[in-house]
Amino acid sequence: MAVTLTTPNTLLGVFQPKGQVAKLAINAAIVVLGSLLIAAAAKINVPVWPVPVTLQSFAIAALAAGFGMRIGIATVALYLLEGAMGLPVFATGGGAIYLLGPTGGFLIGFLAQAGIIGYAADRGASGRPFALFGAMLVATAVLYFFGFAWLLAMSGQAQWIDQTNLLASAWAGAVQPFIVWDILKMAFAALTVTGLWSLIASKR
Repeated sequence: MAVTLTTPNTLLGVFQPKGQVAKLAINAAIVVLGSLLIAAAAKINVPVWPVPVTLQSFAIAALAAGFGMRIGIATVALYLLEGAMGLPVFATGGGAIYLLGPTGGFLIGFLAQAGIIGYAADRGASGRPFALFGAMLVATAVLYFFGFAWLLAMSGQAQWIDQTNLLASAWAGAVQPFIVWDILKMAFAALTVTGLWSLIASKR
């Protein structure tokens, strides 16, 4: 059975070897290295409370755009598993309990972000900057939904939520501080991937 973890429309698909064993080995290595890249991006952050501004979303967007939906989701899933097992891969640590904290919605939402961007890449968006950027903005909006809904669901008597105005407080904590940052990160990610695609296309 053929290994089809990516498509010819992605950067990874262009360089895939023909042998099935080699494909699996390269795909596995990329997933592992990609999870480490996301972990490194998490450490580059601005400590905004309750959710810090990090480069995770940029790294995930670029990886999913370059490698496609399956590799993108697998990479994020491995990253979350590493964190749940206690490895300090998240912005301020690791452990299963971390996933239940104020950033939990964003961490789970990264799977959806990778899926949406990777889906677009698999269908040729990696060579079209506006299409890829548009997909990244949609994915970011979905990511915000997860983060926003998570803060509401976990509100209770949590200190990161103003109990007298839950919706506005969750918006202020999960969405508002990140809009400009994420537009810039998605634009840079889209330009990076489409730029590499154009460079490769010019040499083929």
